[in-house]
Order: sequence, then structure tokens, then C-alpha cells
Amino acid sequence: MAQVNPSGGPACPARRRRTGGPARALLAMLLTALVVGGAVPYVAGSSRSYLSYLVLAEQEDTAGAARAGAESRAAGGQVVQEYPQIGAVLAYATGGFADKLRARPGIAAVGATRTVPVVGPPRLLDGAGDFSAGADRAGRSSADRMDGGTVTVPDPAEGDPWNLAMLGAAGARADDASAAPPGPAAGAAPTADALRKVLVAVLDSGVDDTHPDLRAAVDPKASASCADGRPDARSGAWRPDPGVGESGHGTHVAGIVGAARDGHGVTGVAPGVRIAAVRLLGPLGQYYAENIVCGMLWAADHGAKAINNSYFADPWKYNCPEDPDQAALIAAVGRASGYAQRKGAVVVASAGNDGQDLGAPRSDERSPNDRVSGPARSRYLGAECIRLPGELPGVVTVTAVNRDGRPSGYSNLGRGRVSLAAPGGDPDGGAQGAIVSDWPGGQYAALAGTSMAAAHVTGAVAVAAALHPDYGSGPLAALLAGTAAAACPPGPYACGDRQYFGAGLLALPH
Repeated sequence: MAQVNPSGGPACPARRRRTGGPARALLAMLLTALVVGGAVPYVAGSSRSYLSYLVLAEQEDTAGAARAGAESRAAGGQVVQEYPQIGAVLAYATGGFADKLRARPGIAAVGATRTVPVVGPPRLLDGAGDFSAGADRAGRSSADRMDGGTVTVPDPAEGDPWNLAMLGAAGARADDASAAPPGPAAGAAPTADALRKVLVAVLDSGVDDTHPDLRAAVDPKASASCADGRPDARSGAWRPDPGVGESGHGTHVAGIVGAARDGHGVTGVAPGVRIAAVRLLGPLGQYYAENIVCGMLWAADHGAKAINNSYFADPWKYNCPEDPDQAALIAAVGRASGYAQRKGAVVVASAGNDGQDLGAPRSDERSPNDRVSGPARSRYLGAECIRLPGELPGVVTVTAVNRDGRPSGYSNLGRGRVSLAAPGGDPDGGAQGAIVSDWPGGQYAALAGTSMAAAHVTGAVAVAAALHPDYGSGPLAALLAGTAAAACPPGPYACGDRQYFGAGLLALPH
């Protein structure tokens, strides 16, 4: 059960930098000014404060969504998006909305998706930004730092892909394997034509499809923005917003999944695969639950065979089922994940970078992380509180290992809570020890984390789907687990240690 620690507690490793104290207060004032000026896509109200809510009907279908919408409007809410695939709607409302709805017949759950109000619901899509300035970003001269201090590196020219060698990738050079621990022998790689038939979705901060490594990979017909919970498929909407922190993250992840093998930059695990770029990161720097629901449903309906989720759902690092708001978020994202799996997609998620055992009581000193002032509450949580979407049923949850094949110290773990391990790298290892991948503006960056590890698994799903086009979600996930287990000996800290590795260390299927 979640408890608040009034005296504080030890700090947890951070997944993302957050501005705190006076700086956040200043940010709040600036955002207010931007909203009034129209730069942030919310409709100004008459001095009213709105929260966003996910409203779930008992029926998980079109009729359920209609019921949820009708009840939301009757309770004074403004419905801005229906999710007929899962019987839910996204509504904006003022105080007391959830309490009114939870007692209504046919309503299964209602939950506020944020803790800080906005001045109104999102604007109509016709008034939203275009994000089509990719050429400007691609033409920018090389810089030492960008996106909140991320250090860029020179073009690696596909050199030293230790991470691919660890997976037994057929495209890794023989001398690459000498730097990696013994792994599986390279299997037969799928043909380029077979990979091109496979679509994988990268749900993240957006993908720069003007990057040379990704121009041929990103499929604009399957890409969209879900940055406010509504699918926006206008040209370029899927690209990162350079005005939002961490906006390069999704491009880095996409490069690991499917960067082209052309002698320049980096090579992805599945070069040639088609990528659906789905931007979730909103204008206020959050991955709210409605963004995740929208992205999952979009990817599933467009035929994705894998859906990569290298983030956690804001504003709660862990969601606890005894809290009615958080319970609704668990249910909504769970329905979307289940829908995607039934449509044939393997849902892949990062385990998190807090060095915590997900199967044990733990602390959370960061939530809610959408607050604009004051310290976070220190919460002591039971194992029933889960990280979204990584701890949902059927999700392939990925931990990270360093270049030596041993568990990365930052990686979350947990017997029965994690599925596979994959290269995540050492954050202090520089370009030799971290994962080098693409960065917006035609650049490259070395990052480390379970985000990078999850991307390797998503690429491996693409390889498996190309080799076995008749496989659905369950058989694809089982193939990866079986291939990993077969190459992993038992023993403490070895890749057969299920607490750290799940089924084992990722190996490319054949």
C-alpha cells in the first residue's frame, strides 16, 4: 500500500531531469503567458481550471465509448477524444467531475491524468502546430551540446557496434565481437524485402525522419502525434519539438531499432524495417496516460508488430491500484496494451533506471512530477504499485546490461517482473561504453539506459516477424524468450539469473 513519508527519504536515481523549486514556479508563469498567447495548445477558459480525465465504461467497445462520452457530458465534462477500441473517452472538466461519474451505472473507472490544472481543453487540431521544420534542424551546423546538455559525438561510421555483436547480429564485423562477452552465433538475417514488410512503432518524444539514417525507415503514412491524447497525422506531426526537453530521445531509440546499414552513422538491429513514429511527449514535457493510450491504439490499428515504450507514464512514477485516479490510469493503459497485443503487436517497455526491485516494496521521491512548485511527496510503495506500461500483463519488460554483459547498476529488476535483458550501456562509459545512435539534426549521441535496451528488443521482434510472418504477438515474444534462455547458463549474475535477466540476454532469432 502506498504511504507518504513526511520526513523524506533517500533520493532515487532520476530517469529524467526535472526543474524544481523557484525555477518550476517561473516555468508556470511562463506557461501561463504562452497559453494566453496561444503557443501552448489549450483553449483559454474564463478563469477556470481544468483537469484531463480518462473515463472508462464497463463495455470495452464502441458502445462503451459512447456511454462514457454521454455520461461525461452529463457531468459537465468536455469530451475531446473517444477511444472506441477500448470503451473510453478523454474529457476535460472542473472540480467534482470524477466523483459524479464514478457512481454512474455503466462506468468502470474515472481518473485524472494530471495533477496540475490547465486553462481549458486542447484546441481543435486545425489550430495545432505543424512540426514541419525538419529541414531547418537537418541543416543546423554541428554543436557540442543540445537538448538539455546531451553531448553529441562524431559520425561513428558504423564502427564498433558492440551492442549488435552481443546479440549475435549477422551484420556485426568479426572484430566487434572481441569487445563483447561470448554470445550466440549469428543466425541467418532476414532479407531487406522481408524486413520492409514489417512495421514497428516507436512511441516516444518524436522521431526526426530527416536524419540520414532514418529517412528511408520512417513511414509517414503510419506516423502521427499523440502529444495531447488525440491522433494527429498531419505531415511532420510525429517529429520532435526542439522546444521541449528530451526531444531527441525518440530519434536515438529509433536509430537503435532500424537505422540504415549504409556505411555512415549507425546500424540498427533491424535495418530496413519500417518505423511508425508516434510522438507522445507533450508540450509540457509529459507522457500522460491519454498520450500512451492514443499511441498504442494508433500503432495497433496500423499493423505494428512491435510497439516500443521507453518511458514511464507521468505524473506518477508508480501507479497504485488503491488510489481511484491511478487505478483508472492502470485500467486505461492496460486496455490499450491488451488491445495492441490482440491485434498482433508485441508491446515492449523499458524496466526503468532507478535500480529498484519491482517485486519488492520501494520508494518514490519524484511523484507527481508535473507539479510546478514544491518538493515531491516521498511515497513508500508496496509491490502492487506498478510502472506503466512496463508491468502490465503480457508486456515484454527489458533490463539493461553493460558492455561486459553484466547488469547495469541503474537498471530496475525483479524476478517475475522483467522479461529480457539487452544492451543498455554505461552512462559513464562515453562513446565506447554507452549506446551510440542517431540524434536530431543529422547528429549522433551516446546514451545509456533501459530505454536503449528496450529498443534492441523491439528491433529483435522485427527480425523475428520478418523470419516468421505468420507469428502473432504471443509466439513472437515466446520465440525471443526461448532464444535468450537457450544461450544463457544459470548462475548468480550470469544471464540465467532471472531476477536481473528474466528469460535471459537477448539473442537475435533465426
